[in-house]
Amino acid sequence: MTERVTLITGASAGIGMELARVFAANGHRLALTARRVDRLEALANEIAAKGGKKPIVIACNLEDPHAGERIAAALAAECVELDHLVNNAGFGVFGDAIERDRVAQLGIVDVNVRALTDLSLRFADQLIRNKGGLLNVGSVAGFLPGPGMAVYYASKAYVISFTEALRAELAPRGVRVTVLCPGPVPTEFQARAGVGSQHDTAFLNVSAAEVAREAYRALMANKRAVLPGLGNKIVPFALRFFPRGFILAATSRFQRQRH
Repeated sequence: MTERVTLITGASAGIGMELARVFAANGHRLALTARRVDRLEALANEIAAKGGKKPIVIACNLEDPHAGERIAAALAAECVELDHLVNNAGFGVFGDAIERDRVAQLGIVDVNVRALTDLSLRFADQLIRNKGGLLNVGSVAGFLPGPGMAVYYASKAYVISFTEALRAELAPRGVRVTVLCPGPVPTEFQARAGVGSQHDTAFLNVSAAEVAREAYRALMANKRAVLPGLGNKIVPFALRFFPRGFILAATSRFQRQRH
């Protein structure tokens, strides 16, 4: 029988790295992909040292339009199939969209939207065949308009909508589908986005490790969405009571304070 693995994108740091540790601790064989192969190898060795089977390492930049093909070819070469897919890779760029580099912002779309969509659809048949699960990493930002990080917020709104729709389509075929919507988490995300972490401190009450544990439990329980931390759970509910214009202005003020 073909060996089954869990593919985790963006596994070289932050939430992705912690998700890899959680899945491995629960007996999953892993395939890990990210840009930084040295970090992936270090994580793979760590997992193997703890008694797990060494993960498959696939160095890949998801901004590349051919990334999905390369990942599929690497998995086929190892004679494995997916039973779980975790689309964790993603990034943002801080600043007014009209002033930031256009190519960099299109890269956000490539990773957060196109690659996530490609992999979700590309491996759907394997997830169905193996009665597995799909975990897509969105953000609490996906519930809001995001002046100051317009493309990132919009990309996460897409992730939430797309994942919920896939859940409805895949549930009758035996696939669990969950969207993870964390708030600000202390990872390398802030540095890459160009956001000073000092203004996020009050909200950083859930570690990447706890986010990963909650996400794993939610996926295994076949929950539609998971928002780690009490404060994050309140956001979608509270937004119902405010006009969209008010939310837009408030988000804009908050983002400008982070500069």
